[in-house]
Amino acid sequence: MRFKNMPLVGVKAGGDAGLKDGQFEAYASVFGNVDSYGDVVVKGAFAESLKEWDASGLALPVLWGHNMQDPDYNIGHVVEASEDEHGLKVRAELDLESPKAAQVYRLLKAGRVSQMSFAFDVLDAAMAERDGDDVYELRELKLYEVSVVPIGANQETEVLAVKGMAEQMTAAVRDGRELPTKTIDALRGVRDAIDQAITLADPPEKSDGTAGGNDEAGQETRKSEADPGAAARRLTLLELAGINHDDPEGD
Repeated sequence: MRFKNMPLVGVKAGGDAGLKDGQFEAYASVFGNVDSYGDVVVKGAFAESLKEWDASGLALPVLWGHNMQDPDYNIGHVVEASEDEHGLKVRAELDLESPKAAQVYRLLKAGRVSQMSFAFDVLDAAMAERDGDDVYELRELKLYEVSVVPIGANQETEVLAVKGMAEQMTAAVRDGRELPTKTIDALRGVRDAIDQAITLADPPEKSDGTAGGNDEAGQETRKSEADPGAAARRLTLLELAGINHDDPEGD
């Protein structure tokens, strides 16, 4: 399961014509724009999933911050959802008897939260070219929920998004497709960021048993002394991200 965040676009809250108290309208996804991962959602990507939700008779949940474990964070449901030329437009209704939902509604009306997000799986996607750039078109998505989220993605969401991107790129290479240079560079960047984070968070011990610091001696110690524990943790994180640390280009 993956997540995508976007700024609230044209949000309207209760008091606007046609909206009941507790309702708001927003775009949970916008078509055609290329995000930071090189993905672009195309019109029609949600069509089948919306039909499935409609046929099920169940309500598409509205959550706060993608929290699926705590029922207190299930703050409402989608009343209407449709695709237009701009994107996936939703009319949501918050459960104002819930203190958390009532607070989120106040935040929305005051403009103190400014993003929507949605949880999805990719059912159909392919590399394509737009305006001379290589992009990854998301052509059919399975929609699980929409969320109101604070500014910026939380760390777990970012890790899952990176993991999902790496998995998609790995699948593309296995299918015989050539990755764009900028995508390979992005994967290298993820690998390097993981290396740096682990080094800072869990430096190997010096020969005298103290933790290695940023001094020259500590740096030389890190170069000369391998830490099997740190190496194993590095490998685990790289594997979770779907990246072959010995072969960053995925060949």
